[in-house]
Amino acid sequence: MFKKIIDQFSRFFVGGLLIFSGLIKLNDPIGTQIKMEEYFEVFAEDFGSFFHHFIPWALEIGMLMIVLELMLGIAILIFWRMNLTAWLLLLMMTFFTFLTFYSAYFNKVTDCGCFGDAIKLTPWESFTKDVILMVFVLHLFWYRKSYKPALRTRTGNALVIGTVVISFVLGIYAIRHLPFIDFRAYKIGNSIPQQMIPPEQPIIEYVFEKDGKEVRDTKFLSDADGYKYVSSHVVNADKIKPKITDYSISSPEGDDKTQYTFEGNRLLIVMFDVKKASTKNIAQVRELTRQLEGKVDCFILTSSSAEAIEAFRHEHQLAVPYYYADATVLKTIIRSNPGIALWKNGTVLGNWHHNDTPAASTVVELLQ
Repeated sequence: MFKKIIDQFSRFFVGGLLIFSGLIKLNDPIGTQIKMEEYFEVFAEDFGSFFHHFIPWALEIGMLMIVLELMLGIAILIFWRMNLTAWLLLLMMTFFTFLTFYSAYFNKVTDCGCFGDAIKLTPWESFTKDVILMVFVLHLFWYRKSYKPALRTRTGNALVIGTVVISFVLGIYAIRHLPFIDFRAYKIGNSIPQQMIPPEQPIIEYVFEKDGKEVRDTKFLSDADGYKYVSSHVVNADKIKPKITDYSISSPEGDDKTQYTFEGNRLLIVMFDVKKASTKNIAQVRELTRQLEGKVDCFILTSSSAEAIEAFRHEHQLAVPYYYADATVLKTIIRSNPGIALWKNGTVLGNWHHNDTPAASTVVELLQ
């Protein structure tokens, strides 16, 4: 009886968590790509430069992992080919557990990306999550040959294959457009300056000793009153960090243009790397800037060199100024290279993939 309870709990807990995690990442495959690139950079530094060869394939590798996660989640729920499923699940979880442990112990990657931008976990929280999950994965693996399929073979095959196909279709759509649900700090409706302000001011709790007893207080108690200071800590450490901490814009001359981007109507053309930027729809982007001339200040945000951005602007006749920002920040602002963002007084009114370049009338209408 007890085993049956553990069987069912393991089945739904592991399967449900894999599906939940997979769907969040499927919503934003580019975010997973960025995280994979970060891991490959770390591995190249720590284990060998050959990991650099994986970086150009980070998107494809990330998509395969997302689809595998979703497929295994469904397979576990219906006990589909459990010998194969359990082996794949064990191998995947062993890899993930090593990854999160390595990140936590050596403080290499501060966010594993397990749940995308929807739920942020610290490295040790990620590792703890994987250890707990591994317990139930091992249970399923140990008894894998005793589970009977919940569906007929043909139905089960169709469901698993359908999951793989639909996952790839949705993932490719999200790559060619933007995430279906935006969990980032730069999503539509957010005020960027507000996102740069800490939600709360630090609350410090002091620990004192008086008459052999420990005394805690948010005020610093006087030594003259017999209180001996022992230690202190921030009580609300998880609430004093702004959601945006690294947004900073500078001109080619080195002037700070951060505040400028928050003043009035601004159309941001985000290209973190012009050498990798798609030119498929650059004509539409160029035409958009021309039609908005005098109505909206348009400019490029990039992390490319001056030579590269000047060559790009000249080649594509993109007659708008450019400013510099960190590449990671630009990838966070919008999951497209190039991507387009519309801000009014620092509030995000629109985000577009270059495949969905808006008409000038749409931009003007949003500003009214």
